[in-house]
Amino acid sequence: MIRTGVVGASGYTGTELIRLLARHPAVDLLFATSESNAGAHLDDLHPSAPPLELIGLGSAPLQDVDLAFLCLPHGVSAAKAVDALNAGARVVDLSADFRLEDEGTYGEWYQTKHPASQLLGEAVYGLTEYARECLPDARLVANPGCYPTSILLPLRPLLDAGLISGTIIADSKSGVSGAGRAPKQSTHFVEVTGNFSPYKIGRGHRHLPEIEQQLRRWSKNAPSVIFSPHLLPVPRGILSTIYVPLTPGCDEAIVREAMLEAFAGEPFVKVLPAGQLASLAHANYTNRCVIGLTCTGNTLIITSAIDNLIKGAAGQAVQNMNVMFGLPEDEALP
Repeated sequence: MIRTGVVGASGYTGTELIRLLARHPAVDLLFATSESNAGAHLDDLHPSAPPLELIGLGSAPLQDVDLAFLCLPHGVSAAKAVDALNAGARVVDLSADFRLEDEGTYGEWYQTKHPASQLLGEAVYGLTEYARECLPDARLVANPGCYPTSILLPLRPLLDAGLISGTIIADSKSGVSGAGRAPKQSTHFVEVTGNFSPYKIGRGHRHLPEIEQQLRRWSKNAPSVIFSPHLLPVPRGILSTIYVPLTPGCDEAIVREAMLEAFAGEPFVKVLPAGQLASLAHANYTNRCVIGLTCTGNTLIITSAIDNLIKGAAGQAVQNMNVMFGLPEDEALP
């Protein structure tokens, strides 16, 4: 059995993670923490969650677990990762603290000095489909952001095949749970319902440097990216519509062949047949990324759908854990 703990369990991602771990046959969930709700039971906050008593952050017995999942805000998470690693636990961090490899870039985008920059070079970027070889030996895994997961998964095969000829435009839409559980005026029901709004477009969103960094890791000549996030008036799900200029002579048949070859046998990536477009209904409540392909002239339009709380967060974290510990990759995942 893998002894685990969830640090930061009362938010949407933490609760989703506990639901998945509670049904995992190889996991023994020893504790879950919540600073604001210590002493309460998780099902008091989320009625469909397991009745697990929440403890304070400082009371987490990190020395007793094999793996700690961190669902904390950036800055706070890095410090707790150090504690967990020093206690002998491995870590899957669902915050942004270890996604960026450069300390200066982190400081620029998060407006703070990194609390554990000595670990940035060690962290494995856990986009599972492209990180499998590194995960079994990893002590620290940086779970990717939800938007980057929906964008990066379908782009890698095109980069590898040399099919991209210019700037990529990623027009992405997320359900409100992506903004977290803490109340904000912009996410109140009255503000969201019946509305559809862009936010942090241009170079304003913190997921942009994560996307750019990973593309550069895969290709020294990676194209630039324009990223435009939007807030959908739905609880969950991400749909990214990605516009990719193709190299001369490339057509949908060539693109489809590259995609199907890259994702053959992948348990959680589905390329739709010609003429079908991905939607939230294809992916919500699953750990899948569902991809639709359409060519118009020399432009490929990718529709890429994921559940932001599962494949974009908790599900990918469990997927990473399964690979880290040599378990079937799809164990306990919908």
